[in-house]
Amino acid sequence: MEIRRALPQDIRELLHFLKMKSKYAILLVFVISLVIIEKENNFISRVSDKLKQPPQALAEANSTEVSPAPAKNSSLASLQELDAAFSQLRSHLYNITLQLAGDPEDPGSRRHVLLMATTRTGSSFVGEFFNQQGSIFYLFEPLWHVEKTVNFLPGGASAVGSALVYRDVLKQLLLCDLYILENFISPVPEGHLTPFLFRRGSSHSLCEEPVCTPSTKKVFEKYYCKNRRCGPLNITLAAEACRRKQHVALKTVRIRQLEFLQPLVEDPRLDLRIIQLVRDPRAVLASRMVAFSGKYETWKKWASEGEAPLQEEEVQHLRGNCESIRVSAELGLRRPGWLRGRYMLVRYEDVARAPLQKAREMFRFAGLPLTRQVEEWIGKNTQAPPNGNGIYSTCKNSSEQFDKWRFGMPFKLAQVVQDACGPAMQLFGYKLASSPAALANRSFSLLEEAPPAWVT
Repeated sequence: MEIRRALPQDIRELLHFLKMKSKYAILLVFVISLVIIEKENNFISRVSDKLKQPPQALAEANSTEVSPAPAKNSSLASLQELDAAFSQLRSHLYNITLQLAGDPEDPGSRRHVLLMATTRTGSSFVGEFFNQQGSIFYLFEPLWHVEKTVNFLPGGASAVGSALVYRDVLKQLLLCDLYILENFISPVPEGHLTPFLFRRGSSHSLCEEPVCTPSTKKVFEKYYCKNRRCGPLNITLAAEACRRKQHVALKTVRIRQLEFLQPLVEDPRLDLRIIQLVRDPRAVLASRMVAFSGKYETWKKWASEGEAPLQEEEVQHLRGNCESIRVSAELGLRRPGWLRGRYMLVRYEDVARAPLQKAREMFRFAGLPLTRQVEEWIGKNTQAPPNGNGIYSTCKNSSEQFDKWRFGMPFKLAQVVQDACGPAMQLFGYKLASSPAALANRSFSLLEEAPPAWVT
């Protein structure tokens, strides 16, 4: 113990790092060993086959097939014994490798869940289902920092480049390498400490012991824990907490292209399940016009006064958003081999109408147990009083809220959305309103009652 305490801090950190990474190092060594053994075994087998042939067969240089005669010399016996030993060792190492990697079909294995959505689709509410599960390390929008730091121009190769950066950062986060965020947090963390991790308070795992360190006086914390005072986030402690949790879940509205996630789905270190959450685009626009009022000033003036003609560029942007969501959903529903059993499509409206039922379906799809704590949170936060329905609140009377937008949206605004997003709305089972009366008629449902099975 005295010797360990005498070690310099950097040496202790190195030893700790090596300890945490030892599982993957051992796995890599075994994989390399298997490759080498396979090659050596093939070579030995070829030599053994040659020695089993009589001399005349070797002299004929493969002119005819001759039945091999048993060899009597000690060299052949040694080669056969070595061949058997290599086969046993290869089998043993293969079994150990499977044990270290884990069985994806084993309910006790580590799961990785990605909730993939767009803004104002109810993703914060649905993300809380996983945040409330004590065995899950949950992160709320960590890619926000990436978007703010890496500025890409919209469209073309820049959009592809941003998607690749998002994907690579996402992979490291799912593997509990939270240090990757230090490249994007501003100001840059010092000593792995930062008070600027976006919406830290939305992740229970970052606000509980031992990640919640004693608060520090005179330290401004832009993003702090809601229910307890904690010091600046220690990223090292957060990464260790992530590794201690049994599962990892992450919510993001910054990944649109499902096809870019294929390397993550195929990564043997991950058991990734993707839940794509969608919502009626008319409701999404209505919500964004309230939440992001400044960005939608033109839309609001056009809808209410007919002034400031709606620019085609804005309509095209809306159409592009709907198309990117539709294309990803169609890819998932086609059930390509790499995504089979790894993709689930969920409508926010279905969650709002039957939150507990949909929570059970999502947890069952992810291979996770739905705990009583999650069930109690859902019961408490889907029967909220009217004054608890803030625009960023996750506490709502969900069965009454999901289609409230339609009674305040001008019909001409709904028409613009329907024209721009028709294909996506048809795929997701959202009905078009043919008149102002139909839009405001509470007895007329805008939702198909029997959507297809969307678990693939």
